[in-house]
Amino acid sequence: MLTLGGALLAGVLVLVPLVFLVVEAQGTGWSTVSRVLLRHETVVLLANTVKLALLCTALCALIGVASAWLIARSTLPWLSVWGFLLVLPLGIPDFVIGFGWVSLDHSLHGYLAAVLIMTLSLYPLVYLPVLAGLMNADPALEEVARSLGMGPWKVFWRVTLRQVWPAVLGGCLLVTLGLLAEYGAYEIVQYQTFTVAIFTEFKLGFDTAAACALSLVLVALSIAVLVGELSLSGRGRQTRVGPGSPHPPSKVHLGRVTLPALATLAVLCALALGVPVGSLVYWLIHSGSTTLPSASILTDVLHTGEFSGAAGALATALAIPVTFAAARHRNRLTILIERLAYLPQALPGLVVALGLVSFSVRYALQLYQSTLELIIAYAVLFLPLAVVGMRTAVAHATPQLEDAARALGQRPVMVWLRVTLPLLVPGLGAAFALVFISSATELTATLLLRPTGVDTLATQFWTYTSNFSYGAAAPYAALMVAVSAVPAYLLSRRLATVSDGGNQA
Repeated sequence: MLTLGGALLAGVLVLVPLVFLVVEAQGTGWSTVSRVLLRHETVVLLANTVKLALLCTALCALIGVASAWLIARSTLPWLSVWGFLLVLPLGIPDFVIGFGWVSLDHSLHGYLAAVLIMTLSLYPLVYLPVLAGLMNADPALEEVARSLGMGPWKVFWRVTLRQVWPAVLGGCLLVTLGLLAEYGAYEIVQYQTFTVAIFTEFKLGFDTAAACALSLVLVALSIAVLVGELSLSGRGRQTRVGPGSPHPPSKVHLGRVTLPALATLAVLCALALGVPVGSLVYWLIHSGSTTLPSASILTDVLHTGEFSGAAGALATALAIPVTFAAARHRNRLTILIERLAYLPQALPGLVVALGLVSFSVRYALQLYQSTLELIIAYAVLFLPLAVVGMRTAVAHATPQLEDAARALGQRPVMVWLRVTLPLLVPGLGAAFALVFISSATELTATLLLRPTGVDTLATQFWTYTSNFSYGAAAPYAALMVAVSAVPAYLLSRRLATVSDGGNQA
């Protein structure tokens, strides 16, 4: 009952912005909404969004799975360093990466520019859950396959990939939904998608009906993506029937492939990190407007860490019952709640924020423009990240072990603490880190919901860049990267430590 209750609470929180969209659209009249949806511009936006999502998701899947396998299953040198660098792009806001590339090449606009920037920004959403899945996968299955004469490629396709398939699909789902909701990077490279049009209608046209109508199209696209992911994942679940192999996975010698693999990772990290970080360094050195008010910036760092940490804890706590209900009590209701938990990833932060404002003004005025409202917004926005982070860990936490513990007389609380929780630790860490990093760099919802007089690193960066004070904005962007790098480093170090313990094959 506690699991179902927690899952229902998460579902209710997710429904708030969706109810806002429907209420606003109904209030302006469905004839107005249908007129907006049938415009030629809407068809163009749909085509732009779909073709971007298809190519970016495929590229992120390829990069994420390949890099995770190299870290978890190969003898590649400096695994801990590569593991940290591969996660770090999540700590750099998309609009910072976009500006870094555009400042390097002012002609970088349109579809290919959007594909480049969003792929470099979002591939860690596949890399992290797949890496966590590889750490939880039973290496004995791969060893048995190799003993039966299978080569490395057959072992990967027929054994390894099947074990982490839920993580791959979950990561791809996050990438696709994140692409649907992105705004800043598209605005910088001048690529028109639904999100850009929604922000234009809200902020410039003041046309709430058009903005809500376009947002409903995003919701419809998200539902289509969720249904497709559910059909691909199937009803089968990857669970162990026993404790699995007690030893770390064996490593594959790359041989002559070592140098090409190192070169590929170096190029990837240079593109994803070198360009935006290099642009920040350029702003700091060459701009005469650089300012660094120590007291103010320290307060902004504390606010960013406080809000992001609380949101990470709340989102992870909500993700636990959602994933457990879907895995252990799978029925139409729990599947619906799990699907609902992914929807906020496809909604612009502004839409989620407006939904919470509408709710708080009407029903909970004390919540309006409070710290708690902002934390709830973060938790709702990035709940999909926490669910994906927990998904593989919950799938591998076989209920047979809990049943055995209860049969030996252990109380439910002790079963949770001594059996279930240790199996969930990698997933808990991944979920918290993903939400923390994303919350630390969130902009649009923060601009609307932050308490009066309260700033974060993201809002201060956006204020300075809006005034073209790039030198003054650079310290805030650099600190955003530094704050986000802490959980990224801890997570990558934990996973790389497990990986480094493998036997050499």
